[in-house]
Amino acid sequence: MSPSVPALAFVESPVQLLNVLEWAHARSAAAAGPGRLLGAIPRQARDCGTSVPAPAPEGPAPEGTPAAGAAPRCAADALRIAVLPPTDPMSRGQLRRMAALARDEGHEVRWQEARGGRLAPLKALAALVGDVRAAHTVVVGDPFSRYVQLLLTLVRAERLVVVDDGTATMEFVARTARGERLVRWHRAGGGGLPGRVRELAYAPVSTTARRRFTPREGRGRSVELFSSMPVTVHGAMTLRVNDFAWTRARFGPPRLTRGTDLVGTSLVETGVVDPDRYLDAVRHLAVEHGATRYFAHRRESPEKLRALSEATGLEIVRPDLPLELIARRGPVGRTIVSFPSTVVHTLPYALSGTGVTVAVCDVQPSWLAGSASPRARGFLAGVSDSARDVRRLPAQTAPAAG
Repeated sequence: MSPSVPALAFVESPVQLLNVLEWAHARSAAAAGPGRLLGAIPRQARDCGTSVPAPAPEGPAPEGTPAAGAAPRCAADALRIAVLPPTDPMSRGQLRRMAALARDEGHEVRWQEARGGRLAPLKALAALVGDVRAAHTVVVGDPFSRYVQLLLTLVRAERLVVVDDGTATMEFVARTARGERLVRWHRAGGGGLPGRVRELAYAPVSTTARRRFTPREGRGRSVELFSSMPVTVHGAMTLRVNDFAWTRARFGPPRLTRGTDLVGTSLVETGVVDPDRYLDAVRHLAVEHGATRYFAHRRESPEKLRALSEATGLEIVRPDLPLELIARRGPVGRTIVSFPSTVVHTLPYALSGTGVTVAVCDVQPSWLAGSASPRARGFLAGVSDSARDVRRLPAQTAPAAG
């Protein structure tokens, strides 16, 4: 890694990349001192170094090569971002657009395929190993990712930063505090003998990763959490609040419509909520609140969205950027209704001062699918209960069981 790029970030989703940009903005603002926010400084005054080629055409750069972008930042602000894209088209499309925003901010973006083939993970590992070992600061978007955990076994960085991966951050803090395995909250376990064999084989990697997330005072290793979630860090871990200052500086304020917008969730796709109960809930909310648009989650299936459109008459919107940016850019409804999810924590920050009301509709126990993990009900309730500056919808707005 070049000495001028001391920080390396791994991201696997558009939201993770957004939060990496927020972290970089917060870090630069703190370094600039009070009253000198980076967003207010002209680019020519904060960029330095030699020029680079013009941006490449839309799409990923050749495997293992840095993508071209805007003029580089000074060394103190430099950030190299390794994008490890998933295979679904919606996520990849949003990631490409977020990567373009990152390049506009002067960061270096490396698009590295790590999925989609038997040898892809090994090729990606070989391409990234030098940067991983040389980085002074490593920023992680998803501490539960097995591939990221594998990369962490190679990390020698003095500083490790975890940025939000949505509500999973709450589970990350709880599990590291208890010294438990890093397993996502909605996984019910199982997998039979093959699954148990894989877990056993992977155990040394998982254990090493968990240790990396434990700061060691006096040994030159710090761990910072950069989050919008209502979490309390433990031990020597430090917390910096993500208030979406970069988003607010770059977008909006939005034009407000008179209607209500609904926010979709992938709880059906993850096996937490029954599909029929979810459709009933959306139909009821649309009628109750006069909603006209439904902002789909990037992982919602086309079949499910077609059924929702036919049953409710809602306009289905598939955003090309994370919802925080879409809402801030506008137009957006004066009320945004969501089920328990990350946005009930992030939108109040992103839309601060705009007059938009964010409301949350709890997931009723009768909506849970048979495949839902034992922790699902309590976790989802905690997401709603801990949300700040949101309106809690009364229980009777949910469809009755039956």
